[in-house]
Amino acid sequence: MSEFLVNLLGERLVNGEKAEVDVHSLGSKLSLLGLYFGCSLNGPCKQFNASLCEFYSKFKKSSEHKDKLEIVFISSDQDQKQWQDFLQEMQWPALPFKDRHKKMKLWNKYKVTSIPSLVFIDAATGKVVCRNGLLVVRDDPKGLEFPWGPKPFVEVVAGPLLRNNRQTTDSGALEGSYVGVYFSAHWCPPCRSLTRVLVESYRKVKESGHKFEIVFVSADRSEESFTQYFSEMPWLAVPYTDEARRSRLNRLYGIQGIPTLILLDTEGHMITRQGRVEILNDPDCRLFPWHPRPVLELSESNAVQLHEGPCLVLFVDAEEEGELEPAKELIQPIAEKIMAKYKAKEEETPLLFFVAGEDDMSDSLRDYTNLPEAAPLLTILDMSAHAKYVKDVEEITPAVVEQFVSDFLAEKLKPEPI
Repeated sequence: MSEFLVNLLGERLVNGEKAEVDVHSLGSKLSLLGLYFGCSLNGPCKQFNASLCEFYSKFKKSSEHKDKLEIVFISSDQDQKQWQDFLQEMQWPALPFKDRHKKMKLWNKYKVTSIPSLVFIDAATGKVVCRNGLLVVRDDPKGLEFPWGPKPFVEVVAGPLLRNNRQTTDSGALEGSYVGVYFSAHWCPPCRSLTRVLVESYRKVKESGHKFEIVFVSADRSEESFTQYFSEMPWLAVPYTDEARRSRLNRLYGIQGIPTLILLDTEGHMITRQGRVEILNDPDCRLFPWHPRPVLELSESNAVQLHEGPCLVLFVDAEEEGELEPAKELIQPIAEKIMAKYKAKEEETPLLFFVAGEDDMSDSLRDYTNLPEAAPLLTILDMSAHAKYVKDVEEITPAVVEQFVSDFLAEKLKPEPI
């Protein structure tokens, strides 16, 4: 285990007293590691830090599992003194301030999109145990549910579900159906926009004969807002008053922002977290149930995924529909191999694959990242790290792409700033 942690965190951490902490010393009994992503200047981080300190102190004093848990702070502070002052409030160690490369790797590996964020991982393998530790701290202040591992959807959602005519149905009615778990709220404009599209998609899928249901999990700020919003929806909802069940579903899927649409297969296993993107990209629902595709055509609706981790983007000279197909066929086998490899390891794919033609979206991306106008142009863009990797060659072959990807994953490429 210590060898894995050294590879993940480095050999040395630091504590609030400026002392080094040997990663090997975290303990042989350690089974769960909490990666706490935050920043001293962020108000919600300061507020959560106080709650986490109280949670951690109680857990270490009274839990029978006190030796099995440790937390490591991963800061996005830019000022070392502010970072040091914040660290003094903490009872756990942190990644060294200057180790920005490792911080960025952890942000990307665990798909962190907002702060504060607390991700619990298996200390021996690095696999995510619970993506939304903030809710663990809030809902289980005594740590009685340790180690907060995922439970089957059917177990977490169990109980009565509402229809907008106020009738109820048991969650058992979802058995054998594809399910969309829809996290949304009336106060959120992008949510309301998506809901209008989703109503049409829901209707089309049902009319095509598929067993499909959606369960609305509200983030509304009052029951009145929930009732008003839910009146627009033809599907089911977790009762607003059942805050515990809503929170457990948020925790199960590590929801960091709304709107989020999680799509599940008929066994309750996740198909994709990107239901929002899929719905917007496929208004006719021809690709239902929207299994992840190895290569995407860059568009306004899926460009949001560029900010969720490193992305390979192959820019080509294509303006008409269908002209991107040769580019997709070129990189698809490599993308499929990467997806299969990490799926077998039960890990998220470390790289998304896109092809981009000549349009306003591609032009904006080139301008933003200061890329040359060449086509074809092979790039890997890491927006969160403000880094790019560019392969500007006359001919892009599968061998060129495969080597480029391999070198990136092995950290052999030198990044250029975005």
